[in-house]
Amino acid sequence: MRNIQILLIAAVVAILLAASSMYIVNEGQTAIVLNLGKVVRSGMAPGLHFKWPMVEAVRTFDRRILSLDDAPERYLTAEKKDVEVDFFAKWQIKDVVTFYRAASGGDEAAAKQRLTPIIKNALRNEINQLALAEVVSSGRSDLTSRLLANINEGAATLGIEVLDVRIKRINLPQDSQILNSVYDRMRTERLQVANALVAEGTQAAEGIRAEAERQSRVLVADAERDAQNLRGEGDAKAAEIGAGAYGQDAEFYAFYRSLEAYRKSMADGKTVMVMDPNSEFLRYMRSDGH
Repeated sequence: MRNIQILLIAAVVAILLAASSMYIVNEGQTAIVLNLGKVVRSGMAPGLHFKWPMVEAVRTFDRRILSLDDAPERYLTAEKKDVEVDFFAKWQIKDVVTFYRAASGGDEAAAKQRLTPIIKNALRNEINQLALAEVVSSGRSDLTSRLLANINEGAATLGIEVLDVRIKRINLPQDSQILNSVYDRMRTERLQVANALVAEGTQAAEGIRAEAERQSRVLVADAERDAQNLRGEGDAKAAEIGAGAYGQDAEFYAFYRSLEAYRKSMADGKTVMVMDPNSEFLRYMRSDGH
């Protein structure tokens, strides 16, 4: 009976030892094996692995791409103007042993605390060299490529590789006077554009008016010329007709001309004429006609 108990105890111990000597690394993870606190194996691939029970311990780490998203930070541009930059970064464990040693035993939160100032310092150095217009409107891909080169120099000491840094927003601080200066500059630029458009419109209008006036003068001059020609032709025709009538009956022509003169001089019906009764003008008003 005692032997059976010993065998059962031995079997239980063996099972416990076997269970404690096995460990599983899940997909998306990597692991290191510690022997009395010292790293003896690292970079363990996903799957079933074995270790010395009671002596060795296993630490697993996430080898997927992780995110770092911190609060917006203020930076100074080359003109010493404030901008508020909101960014996020994508990072991954590159060297698990270095990560374990540098990040307080591989604590992810501790790693983020140490990685954040590295990113912010690199971002600050880049923005300090750029003018405000370049920060706001420059190509962010160029800025990202320069940032990654500088950031990964520092991140390598943490066993981390930063894969991407993206700027989400670039804002002007609400309590900064730069907002007023930006708005003033925008208003000035819009006013310059408006003034240029008004000047172009005024110039075009003056050109159109000048061309219309020129054409009007040409038309009036042509019409006046044609009228003068017609009047000349009419006068010539009238003179020709008058000369013909005078040639046929001079006395009747003189009588007709006198009647025309009477009609024109008394057309308004209010004319008062004081003349000598023997005046030649009144010859046809006398009864004898002489």
